[in-house]
Amino acid sequence: MHLPVVIIGAGPAGLVLAHLLHQQGVETRILELHARDYVEHRLRAGVLEQTTVDLLNAAGVGERLEREGLVHHGFSFQFDGERHRIALSELTGGRTITVYGQHEVVKDLIAARLAAGGEIVFEAKEISLHGIDSDHPRVRYTVGDETHEVTCDFVAGCDGFHGVCRPSIPVGALRLYERSYPFAWLGVLAASPPATHELIYACHERGFALNSMRSPQLSRLYVQCNPHDPIGAWPDDRIWSELRTRLATNDGWEPAEGPILEKSITAMRSFVAEPMQWGRLYLAGDAAHVVPPTGAKGMNLAVADAGVLADALSVWYRTGNDMALRGYSELCLRRVWRAEHFSWWMTSMLHRFDDDPFQWRLQLSQLQYVCSSRAAATTVAENYVGLPTV
Repeated sequence: MHLPVVIIGAGPAGLVLAHLLHQQGVETRILELHARDYVEHRLRAGVLEQTTVDLLNAAGVGERLEREGLVHHGFSFQFDGERHRIALSELTGGRTITVYGQHEVVKDLIAARLAAGGEIVFEAKEISLHGIDSDHPRVRYTVGDETHEVTCDFVAGCDGFHGVCRPSIPVGALRLYERSYPFAWLGVLAASPPATHELIYACHERGFALNSMRSPQLSRLYVQCNPHDPIGAWPDDRIWSELRTRLATNDGWEPAEGPILEKSITAMRSFVAEPMQWGRLYLAGDAAHVVPPTGAKGMNLAVADAGVLADALSVWYRTGNDMALRGYSELCLRRVWRAEHFSWWMTSMLHRFDDDPFQWRLQLSQLQYVCSSRAAATTVAENYVGLPTV
């Protein structure tokens, strides 16, 4: 069987790409390693840039997002027990962010895909790519006991950092850039109404903490921890104790507590693979780049990649002109490296690095400057709400 485009991965990048191509009349098949229930319920990012919201609305999949998403006009940095608000809308000409879980975006996109008669093959195992340097790549996979093979014009690798697509590119064809951080995030979902209407990024001597939310009834909170900690080392009482300590202000404010529904530990890394294409394989999202979550850029980059790739493929199918496809990687990487820098900068400014007092004083000085200079705050705000895709 031959298809125009085979998409590996039913995350935000793959689903957005499939939806945009469907609108242009380009047929696709999505292959996803996991079951639908797993994909729709795995907790990931929850902050959508203005550019991401605009793209989803323009694509016709933003109805529930507009109804249930929590629009924020600012967020706060906190240090030395004092809170300092970054007025996003005021500093960026009215632009905002929207808190709406990545799994909710995925649910909306899967529903739209299936309603349009599009194909998603869940629990596709043993996926392998062949002939990606030819005009007709082949993708082989199994479902149950049956093996399938499909040829296509293009393969979109949207299967994440640990997927099969990037390793299918010959050794030496990519240049990899990577940085690992000496800490991780312990994230919890708590059944408690958010204690504030906007996010709080707290820099504390005991480590970073983030007060966030997923809905008017659910709080999403994080504390910096050791990346080698087992989850059992963090019972609920310890988590709330650290959150109270790191988020408390000099006037006595503390986060709202409630039953912890889920908890997980996420390692922190920065990663970029260049170029984001080889032969007829195009990488998008975490398959090509990873950012630490401090800057809230991961899902937004994935959606931006999908938008650029959809435009390039649509041009090729309409006109046969491959100029946009040849420029896909270069165009995406401009935005990727800007997001990588912003995420690294936020991470470096807000987390505790061992017991280095010099580093600590530099971080506090940077925070004081950002929170007292309108120019510095504007730089933060512009990057946080999302710079243009190109």
